[in-house]
Amino acid sequence: MTLTSPAARARLGISAALIGWLFCVEFTSGVLQGYYVPLVSDIVKHLGIHDADYNWFDAAQLLLSALVVPILAKLGDMFGHKRMLLLATALTAGSTWALAFSGSFTTYLIAFALQGFYVVWLPLEVALIFERGRRSQTAVAQTRRAAGLLVVALEAGAIVGAVLSGILFTSLGSLPVTLTIPAICTTLVFFAILFGVPESEPLPGRRLDARGFVVLSIALLLITGGLTLMRSAGPGSVWVWVIIAAGLLTLVPFGVRELRADDPAIDLRVMRRPAMWPVITTAGLIGISLLGAQAPLSTFAGTDPSNGYGLGLAASGRSLLIGVYLISMIVGAVLLPLVSSWMTPRWALILASALVGIGYLLFLPFHASTTEVLVNMLIAGLGSGALVAALPAAAAAAAPRGQTGVASGMTNTTKTLGGSIAAAVFGVVLLTGATQAATSTAASLSGYMAVWVICGAGAVASVVLLFFVPREAFADAPAPAPTA
Repeated sequence: MTLTSPAARARLGISAALIGWLFCVEFTSGVLQGYYVPLVSDIVKHLGIHDADYNWFDAAQLLLSALVVPILAKLGDMFGHKRMLLLATALTAGSTWALAFSGSFTTYLIAFALQGFYVVWLPLEVALIFERGRRSQTAVAQTRRAAGLLVVALEAGAIVGAVLSGILFTSLGSLPVTLTIPAICTTLVFFAILFGVPESEPLPGRRLDARGFVVLSIALLLITGGLTLMRSAGPGSVWVWVIIAAGLLTLVPFGVRELRADDPAIDLRVMRRPAMWPVITTAGLIGISLLGAQAPLSTFAGTDPSNGYGLGLAASGRSLLIGVYLISMIVGAVLLPLVSSWMTPRWALILASALVGIGYLLFLPFHASTTEVLVNMLIAGLGSGALVAALPAAAAAAAPRGQTGVASGMTNTTKTLGGSIAAAVFGVVLLTGATQAATSTAASLSGYMAVWVICGAGAVASVVLLFFVPREAFADAPAPAPTA
């Protein structure tokens, strides 16, 4: 059958339409991630709370996202990824409307936490794309290209959201009206999914391991709750370590149960495959820099140079710096399919992880000027953008049918956990020697050095782990030889 046949054109049209609709979904996801950042000070004033209280909103959303991703990803494998995508979008839209009309700390906290359902969008989209194309000879390559485009949409949406929110608030002068814009976008996306995205084909006869998910949720709740408490109580609190240790110990009976179950919540037998466990671990290690290092980079850029370090950039300069970093992530996501075609997908992952490590380790000798910091962020951004696109696609390709959603979702869960741990640790190390700074609010240079070392070391560890992946992993099967 040639590409000019009606059936081939129909398949191509469905594929293009699917990617187009999901591009809109991820663009909206980016808007949600970037829209509220410039409005933090105004939201704090509107709610009548302290600046530090806003951290509880981020912590609550991070906690919820760690809990819901594995459950919804599993349900997507069982009942259809589109159904779960619609459910997550409906919950996100409802909570986003609630944010626009929240007038107290409690209502905003609940709504902001529930908005975290959008984090499952990308894993479900990757699983849906891969399952739709599983019959073709190029499903893996198509999924990798599609994931790259979705990351482009994500980062472009973050840039547009960050720019748009400030402009709209300045022109409208009303915070509730300004906050209705992302709610409208999310509502429109629900109908785009409903009418534009086809459903995947779930395997029949599956069941939900409710007890397994309950144990996993308790473990994640304790670990992330302990890390959240570390931000406020500090590492000297005994309860911080008691709660984290309890969460880690809870993973032991969870693992024993899952290895014995016929249809487990998380199939650890699949997760320990040679092509899978390095990818899942890499997602956690990259989450250290991807989610944990952005705030320290922003504060370093704004630190007064009178301390002997820092760039002294105003808010506009810091926004420009972050914007360039996001653009470099877009470039990395776009280049991923090309690099994967020039070399094996495994080597593309190794190269991307190496770029992240090089970018952050370059901060150690080169951090005295804006140009040096910008170059470092560009290098790290190229690798980060490629990995954000590559890791869910690689996990989906390495998973058996019926587990693509869980596999791609696990990359998101471990990435979130890595970012949570890093955020808590970085908050502690930045206080080390801070009293020696010339300005009372500045962190210490030794603290920033520790942040860069940890980020770079995590990426270097990823490079080492990815060498354990089989050479031809994540590649499409060769086409069968034509018969005479």
